[in-house]
Amino acid sequence: MQGDKMRYLGSKMKLLSSIEEVIEANNITGETFADIFAGTGCVGDYFKDRYKIVSNDFLYYAYVMNCAKLQNSKLPTFKKLKKNVGCNDIFAWFNSLKFTSKENFFFYENYSPKGGRMFFTEENAIKIDGIRLKIEDLYTSNIIDKNEYYFLLASMMESITKVSNTSGTYEAYFKFWDSRAKKTFELQPLEINEVNLFEQNIIYNRDTNELVREISGDIAYIDPPYTVTQYISAYHMLETLVRYDRPVIKGVGGKRGRGDKNSLYAQRTKAKMIFEDLFRQIQFKHILISYSNQGLVPLEELCALASKFAVNGVVKINEYDYREYQNHRSSNKHNGKKLNEVIIYFEKEMIINKSPINYSGSKDTLIPELQKILPPNIDTFVDVMGGAFNVGANIAATRKVVYNEINPYIYGMMNWILGEDRANIVEQIENRIEEYGLSKANKEAYTRLRDRYNECQTPLDLYILHMYSFQNMIRFNGSHKFNTPIGVAGYSDDIKQRILNFKVKAPEVELINGDYVNLQWDSFPEDTVFYFDPPYFITSAAYNDGKRGMKGWGLNEEIELLSILKQIDTLGYKFILSNVVRHKDKENTLLLQWIEENGFKIIEAGVSGWRYAKNEIIVINY
Repeated sequence: MQGDKMRYLGSKMKLLSSIEEVIEANNITGETFADIFAGTGCVGDYFKDRYKIVSNDFLYYAYVMNCAKLQNSKLPTFKKLKKNVGCNDIFAWFNSLKFTSKENFFFYENYSPKGGRMFFTEENAIKIDGIRLKIEDLYTSNIIDKNEYYFLLASMMESITKVSNTSGTYEAYFKFWDSRAKKTFELQPLEINEVNLFEQNIIYNRDTNELVREISGDIAYIDPPYTVTQYISAYHMLETLVRYDRPVIKGVGGKRGRGDKNSLYAQRTKAKMIFEDLFRQIQFKHILISYSNQGLVPLEELCALASKFAVNGVVKINEYDYREYQNHRSSNKHNGKKLNEVIIYFEKEMIINKSPINYSGSKDTLIPELQKILPPNIDTFVDVMGGAFNVGANIAATRKVVYNEINPYIYGMMNWILGEDRANIVEQIENRIEEYGLSKANKEAYTRLRDRYNECQTPLDLYILHMYSFQNMIRFNGSHKFNTPIGVAGYSDDIKQRILNFKVKAPEVELINGDYVNLQWDSFPEDTVFYFDPPYFITSAAYNDGKRGMKGWGLNEEIELLSILKQIDTLGYKFILSNVVRHKDKENTLLLQWIEENGFKIIEAGVSGWRYAKNEIIVINY
């Protein structure tokens, strides 16, 4: 087992066995383990003989460290370098090299007394610069490969901590020379867990919340920043060492600019929002989170948030005593409250519950793409033209989802499905099918039930009819009589399971039967997202032709829709619009021009339709 020699804020070296205990206690199995805030990589290094590790950190120095630990089961051979320098111990060779100061020696010029700072002695700074530049020269000369290059850089990061004149981070230096800093710098090989790799690991250098929209697997370990410390500030020295890009630096600490490397997890006003986005988007079955009772988001709030994305809302907390790290920003802000490190565990609810209603234009296949583009915060999600309710029911809004549907018959079925015990619904369906002797293509039985429905018009009978009707169409004549002929489908185990499993993922649901134009847009909470799935202007369907006693969809309705969307945008809300821009030989130029004029964003959602291709798009205003 390796030892984590770096003094690193939030290192989980002492929690490794605890992480293992949580995995065993919850019977967690799988082959893929994602360490998505990897830091120095001690967690992935520990588990790399048991799982395929997917590692990520958005800081480059952490990426380099993880490459070094996760791509090697033992120290690299440095075969070509050994032959080139005539020495089997390449670390002894590096340490034997003599260097004199030069103007391009960045650490000497900026982080030693020569530059007015006391991070390193002048002698050590010169050696650090000399060896770092030598490593770069060897790599560009193809004497070492990329894997060996990363290993040497990671070894340098670990080695400089042993002569750094700091308390651990690089935000400030001691005003006196610590005994550690007086030691002579030596490049020592990075200590890694020398075990066989379970599989070839993958290492990313990405923003975590963007990456989780693209990867999936079995276990995800989350160790985010949960204090105000920004790691790019605390470890700017490591970032500069591995990049060696001679950045513009400023201040007593000689810090490089942060660029886009400020973590929202370390910002008090943004932390909860970014956690919500992470929990919603992560596509791993088992979620483990290292956190503490002193995090920016109170532990109780974080667990309550996690429960909204957990199977059956179940979240488990495992507590451990943990020594608090004190840096120059630490204070008595915790009022003497002892630090408790915890590991939160929950199983992510990832199943898409397909609506039991087969309805023209349903977006069940589009849900994965829609989910990826959702904004970080969703207090309320409004499925404005709800239809079969595939989209709204599957969005985990933190407070409420609203289903609005103009068609009273579709609304009636959805109200019935969500309002009754599902087992009772299945029993009613199966009893009615038996009563009428319904079977596929049994026209006589189907017609008798259709006649009964047109007399009584119950949601139960309409639902059964739609299962057996031609292409599952729900079509009425001008007198609001159901007139779809029989088809070749019928009741099945798949439909039965869809009825039993269908549920709304938000804590609360509100059902509205009305024309969407009558919704009071400004009455909704600030973090509301409106989803629109209108009839497509350049396509035609039985439910929007305006000939069957229902509201049709033409040019006036399309213009009205675009006007309402603009109103929603002006009010400061977010909207998502599903639509089609090309179908057969038609193009929706009105929509395309409106999008361009308003600067809204188009996301290609693919081509749908088995006979005539439809270019599905998603339009968003955020």
